[in-house]
Amino acid sequence: MNPDEPKPEVKPTEPKPETSAPMPDPKAVELTHDAKAADSKPEPAVAKSEVKADEPEAKTPPKPETKVEPKTEVKPEPKSEAKAGSKPKVESETKPEAKAAAPSTAVGNKIIFTIAIIGILAGLVAAYIFGIQRKAQPPVFKPVSNPFESAIYANGMIESDLPDGENINIFPEVSGPITSVLVQEGQSVLAGTPLFMIEDSVQRANTELAAANRKLARDQYDKDRAAYDLDPKSISQNVLDTAEDTVNQASAALKAANALLQYYSVKAPVDGVVLAVNAAVGGYVSPQGDYDTYTELFDPLVIMSGPQNYMDVRCYVDEILVSRLPSKWHIQAQMQITGTDIKVPLEFVRVQPYISPKIELSNEKQEQVDLRVLPVIFRFEKKDFPVYPGQMVDVFIGQK
Repeated sequence: MNPDEPKPEVKPTEPKPETSAPMPDPKAVELTHDAKAADSKPEPAVAKSEVKADEPEAKTPPKPETKVEPKTEVKPEPKSEAKAGSKPKVESETKPEAKAAAPSTAVGNKIIFTIAIIGILAGLVAAYIFGIQRKAQPPVFKPVSNPFESAIYANGMIESDLPDGENINIFPEVSGPITSVLVQEGQSVLAGTPLFMIEDSVQRANTELAAANRKLARDQYDKDRAAYDLDPKSISQNVLDTAEDTVNQASAALKAANALLQYYSVKAPVDGVVLAVNAAVGGYVSPQGDYDTYTELFDPLVIMSGPQNYMDVRCYVDEILVSRLPSKWHIQAQMQITGTDIKVPLEFVRVQPYISPKIELSNEKQEQVDLRVLPVIFRFEKKDFPVYPGQMVDVFIGQK
């Protein structure tokens, strides 16, 4: 071919319907655009893969045509929109977080600094308050003091002035409900004074029955005796003796019924003072006493003491100090009523020669309870001292 000859113009061939590239679906483009706009980062690789996945389905057109049309219609707009939409979102999310972190750190530091200052101030105030020296409060009452140069201290309990040194606990000898209480606490009574009455209707009926039986036996004996006196052969001596024995038995039964009836009226055994009454009208009692629902034990119905012109003090001396106890000819003692300045001289009565475990406690903080004690009894004239049986006192035992 001659090079000078002009080259024929090559007209671009129009793509045939069969070989032309398929146009992208508008709905698919909108869906991919929405999905990319929802994500924070653009995904261009996915778009490319989607476009490339659609290309193998159609026949490959000539290279100059396929490179221009699909790329100009599909790729520019979604990429530009996705990038334009994604970048502002990333900036708007990262920048406010970085700005908000700085103020929160500053506020936390201020709070910690404030708490530290409050703690320091509180420590200084507490140190000042607890460092103040307070004066000791005066005692409520004057403590006990030893009146002798050398003495033994002992706890004492006030009791009635009786030969045995104990209060009198009265229990009934029969059972039944109480119908009347005839004394009051603190009342002075004489021996034989009725204290309370127990319901005795049944025993009274039995006593009347015993009296009727005795009368019947007595009448029968009188008849037999009269008949025997008229005619000794009308009645045998054996029948007369049996009738006499029946009378004696009926008399004994009546006597026992009357004695038992007396038990339904409880009386004072000695002269003294009623200290406590644990019975009430309507309450049921037995020979064990009156049942206390609080302690779940049986209490005596009445507690009595002797006449209170004189009172006793039972002192409990520690067995370790017994060897230091003076003889009864040289012993002297003084009692101080707890909580007062009243001091009372004591008169020695006797020593109870039996060491037993300590059971009478004064509830002092340093009191020893696991020891044995020797009871020593003293006596004093009551006068107008504010003392009562059962009261704990302080006693100092010295030597003359």
